Amino acid sequence: MSRADIEISEVGPRDGLQSIAAIMATEDKKRWIAALAASGLREIEVGSFVPASVLPQLADTAEIVRYARTIPGLTVAVLVPNLRGAQDAIAAGAHKLTIPLSVSETHSLKNLRRTHEQVLQEVRGIRALLDQLPPEQRPSFEGSLSTCFGCTLEGPVAEDSVLRLGEALLASGCDEIGLSDTTGYGNPVQVRRLIRKVWSHLGRDSLHGIHLHNTRGQGLANVLAAVEAGITTVDSSMGGIGGCPFAPGASGNIVTEDLVFLLEAMGYSTGVDIDRLMQAREVLAAALPDEPLFGFVPDAGVPKGFQYAGSESPVLA
Repeated sequence: MSRADIEISEVGPRDGLQSIAAIMATEDKKRWIAALAASGLREIEVGSFVPASVLPQLADTAEIVRYARTIPGLTVAVLVPNLRGAQDAIAAGAHKLTIPLSVSETHSLKNLRRTHEQVLQEVRGIRALLDQLPPEQRPSFEGSLSTCFGCTLEGPVAEDSVLRLGEALLASGCDEIGLSDTTGYGNPVQVRRLIRKVWSHLGRDSLHGIHLHNTRGQGLANVLAAVEAGITTVDSSMGGIGGCPFAPGASGNIVTEDLVFLLEAMGYSTGVDIDRLMQAREVLAAALPDEPLFGFVPDAGVPKGFQYAGSESPVLA
């Protein structure tokens, strides 16, 4: 892969908000998503189609999807736990659906209240639903392999299980799979090895993206390993907010602001403007004044002479 064009998928409006007690007002969400898109982020996971009784923070996801669809050039992504969620997501107009399948079945039962086979049955139902749509109207469909590097409930997770379930997701109808370090277990050697195993067993087109947490301080190191292995999409959350509410200790999403700086400084183009990203952070901070926001770049700023990838002009700092 050439040293360019790493897509950052912003997951704060979904993974970030679902894990905090505060409920962001719908109009604040719209302002935040608009500001994120204005910074150059081209894919944003704006919510999840789960019952409001389970995640009241995301009860307005259908309205948020419809709004986000009005932003030119933005890929509107959502998480769906089942066929019903997919039906609602399609009705709202989402461009991308992601269904999580936890490699740890204990976590699957906690997170979705479904066994592996029950999740795969939902995948088959969603595939059948998508196939009824005209090709140009079909959202892309990803199966996210959660807890694929380890689980706080079960402990280590076998890589052969990741490969087996990844193959099952593809066979059941997912367009691609993603790897998710739900609980922050992964290390760079493990990340690099698992990516290569997936590509070797399932083909290069089976995997493009990865979702990593910074729970134990390995987040950006794991990003580096993933990108140098050839991954082209990396999830992150503004301010590092969020985690998984159904996995004890699964805190610490990667900070989008720090990720953009890392990639651009290394020569990987993200298309994201850091100054505008900071403006989006201000929108988030104003909407959730009691929520701690993390990140080194927001505190320190970019260094003097910093250049975006492909730019010959330094950013004045």
